[in-house]
Amino acid sequence: MNRIDQLFQNKGKDILSIYFPAGYPNLNDTVPNLKLLQDKGVDLVEIGIPFSDPLADGPVIQIAAKKSLDQGMSLKLLFEQLKDVRKTITMPLILMGYWNVVFKYGVDAFLLDCQTCGIDGVILADLPLEEYEEEFKAKFEAHGVYNILLVTPQTTDQRMAKIEKSAKGFLYMVSSSATTGGALEQSAEREEYFKKVARLDIPSLIGFGIHDKKSFQHASSFSNGAIIGTAFIKALNSGTASEFLDSLL
Repeated sequence: MNRIDQLFQNKGKDILSIYFPAGYPNLNDTVPNLKLLQDKGVDLVEIGIPFSDPLADGPVIQIAAKKSLDQGMSLKLLFEQLKDVRKTITMPLILMGYWNVVFKYGVDAFLLDCQTCGIDGVILADLPLEEYEEEFKAKFEAHGVYNILLVTPQTTDQRMAKIEKSAKGFLYMVSSSATTGGALEQSAEREEYFKKVARLDIPSLIGFGIHDKKSFQHASSFSNGAIIGTAFIKALNSGTASEFLDSLL
């Protein structure tokens, strides 16, 4: 069974996922960050594949990704860093990035390296669902790699039904149409959107705007858990990552 499925089957609620860019804050920090997150009890980690034009990311993640790239991070190097990761890391791991990087690397080579390193899923926000289904779904499934799909407040009911049918693992529920790093504003309209996604026949995690225990708990009341990225990167920047994680759990 995929580790993502195991997680949602065994825990189901209040699942904490943390995002950070590979090779940040220092080039060789990828695996040490994973060990810290696992030791602190984080359930799931999304490792960002740094990209020069991250359309959905706010300024904190953009700056972090640029620093990682400037230090020499690449997808090839990331896979080298992760080649022995399953000797120490047991939690589900997801790679999150943009399709351009994967396409340039080579889809077959990418999926094979994911499988070899024990990557459970990927989030590729700009890979169209139709293109994935027609050209790549069989390859993903052959390598046991889940393509985690996203929904937003603008996703129509008809579109959401198609996404639900094709989704694996969980849905990444984007809380708003803004970029990452903002606040999770509460509104009746947003809560109705959360409730609608929660009624689908697949688990969901809420991302964008989750930054502390209060916002994590609020998001988790409408879903299986939530994703924190920008706030964790700020904690890495200030050298308070361990304390920040303690404050969440």
